[in-house]
Amino acid sequence: MHNGIRERLKVLSTTNVSDALESKGLDGATYGILPTWEGCNKIVGEAVTVKITAAGVKKSESHLGVNAIELAKEGDIILIDNGGRLDVSCWGGILANGAKSKGLEGVVVDGACRDIDDFVDEKFSVYSRGAVVSTARGRIMEEATNVTVQFGGVQVNPGDIVFADRSGVVIIPKVNLEEVLDKAEELFQKEEDMIREIKNGASMKEVDTKYNYEKMLK
Repeated sequence: MHNGIRERLKVLSTTNVSDALESKGLDGATYGILPTWEGCNKIVGEAVTVKITAAGVKKSESHLGVNAIELAKEGDIILIDNGGRLDVSCWGGILANGAKSKGLEGVVVDGACRDIDDFVDEKFSVYSRGAVVSTARGRIMEEATNVTVQFGGVQVNPGDIVFADRSGVVIIPKVNLEEVLDKAEELFQKEEDMIREIKNGASMKEVDTKYNYEKMLK
């Protein structure tokens, strides 16, 4: 990802981007996937996807996540589809160290992770639905790397843009990046103007009416 795009996005919030996507008729807002620890940074990067499936007769050919780390470029984000499962971890401390050493921006998990103390020690940003101590071994395995997946109800293709902050995770289809970013910046500026006027003493009703907030996405 071009650094200029990353810098523009990091000025914004996931809610600005979610609203921009909605205004364009695009679905990118996930739910329930939040920072695993208080110091998680706001992260922006291209998705390297991992699809997880249940373990069974067909055996795993590799430690889940390793292929994605090997494939990823500096600044990418590993995005893991484990269908929201909370009973088993699909990301942990060894993988986080591997991703950090590769220069990855962070990891987002539709499911659970473990070894959060390792994330804190490495100052590495991981977003997930929760934490659990149970190992992946014998329970789940990697089905595929860098394929189309579902993440928090949203379709994600390799290279789509992942943006995460304290409010959650939003996905921007790469083909729509410029139009969504332009709209998100427009909405951000309007909201900043509203907040400035409120702080300067204008009434909430006055500002809300002036900016027609209820219809701002139209």
